[in-house]
This record gives sequence, structure tokens and C-alpha cells, in this order.
Amino acid sequence: MAYLVMTTTDKKQEAEKIAQTLVGEKIAACVQILGPVSSIYRWEQKVTQSEEFLLFIKTRKDLYSMVEKRIRELHSYKVPEITGFPVEKGLGDYLRWVEAETR
Repeated sequence: MAYLVMTTTDKKQEAEKIAQTLVGEKIAACVQILGPVSSIYRWEQKVTQSEEFLLFIKTRKDLYSMVEKRIRELHSYKVPEITGFPVEKGLGDYLRWVEAETR
């Protein structure tokens, strides 16, 4: 099953390194990097605003734990956003491509 994983980072180079690693290791078929985007969140008891880069990672559900592990290894945040969502519908050819491009 296709799966979409999202994460953010405040450094474009870090976003690119995560993307290159995940695709290079075939645990993601594609990673899109958007941004910068404006993020407003509560951290350490205060409301913070920062610019971040948003990564949309296309993978398979059975590879989620590997994707999460690699993001945690490569990420500079103490507690990075790492969220995953099942892709319930999509173009069949695209979903087969995601399957073919991952281990």
C-alpha cells in the first residue's frame, strides 16, 4: 500500500539530504520539498514562528519504520515532525510506480 510521510526542517540542505538518502536507499520513490513555509507552533512553553521546508515522502506502508528511522538519524530537530498517511486512492500507474521504485 502506498503511504505518504511528511516531515519539516528549517534547513534546505537538510531537506535535500533527507530526500536524496531516502530515494537513494529505495525506501522512498519520490520526495517533494516545498517552501519555505511558515510554521507556528508551541515549543518549550512558548509560541514560536519559523520558516521551514516541508517534505512529502512517497513510500510504502511496510517501509514506514525504515523511513522514520532514517529521518531521525539525519534530522537536526530534537523532536521532528514525522507523520504518515495511507494513500487510499490514486492513479493505478502511479501507485504501481511507487511500488516498483521502492525495495
